Amino acid sequence: MTAEQARREFDADLQWLPFDLHPEYPPEGIPLAQLHRRYGIGDGEADPLRDRFASAGLAYNRPQIVPNTRLALRLSELARREGLHEPFHHRLMDAYWAEATNIGDPGELRRLAAETGLDTSEAEHVIVDPAVYLDAVEGSTRQALSIGINAVPAFLLDRRLIVVGAQPLETFRHAFAQLAA
Repeated sequence: MTAEQARREFDADLQWLPFDLHPEYPPEGIPLAQLHRRYGIGDGEADPLRDRFASAGLAYNRPQIVPNTRLALRLSELARREGLHEPFHHRLMDAYWAEATNIGDPGELRRLAAETGLDTSEAEHVIVDPAVYLDAVEGSTRQALSIGINAVPAFLLDRRLIVVGAQPLETFRHAFAQLAA
């Protein structure tokens, strides 16, 4: 199920918050094959996400690098401030999952920021100054960890129930029914 499906089916209010899943990754990221080996999952055609994306009608063409996303998260906070968070977030997701774009690369992030209308000089300021919006990203990450979120995506429903991971629609139906009971 996609977040957009949840929004429609459950009349949900979605708010994407920054979560730095792997702050230990080097700035250049790590090879996708290394991540797959770590979790014992297949690569290429054997990648289990390929079928999950296909069943949701989504393109799946991720890059061979798993990025350090801290810079992308900090730029997302600039986009939030400028009222462009949703289009920037969607553009980042499309670029990564469908277009094999390394969203940890500053050059790619400059391009994506410009495509979504972020102020070029403000985006550049975020890119060159690692402290800009860092408190927001780290604070949100700490808050998420403190309530038990340790993966992405994660959904906090009605501030009472956490659904972790890309789950099928039936999981969300069950979760919302549990909240209504």
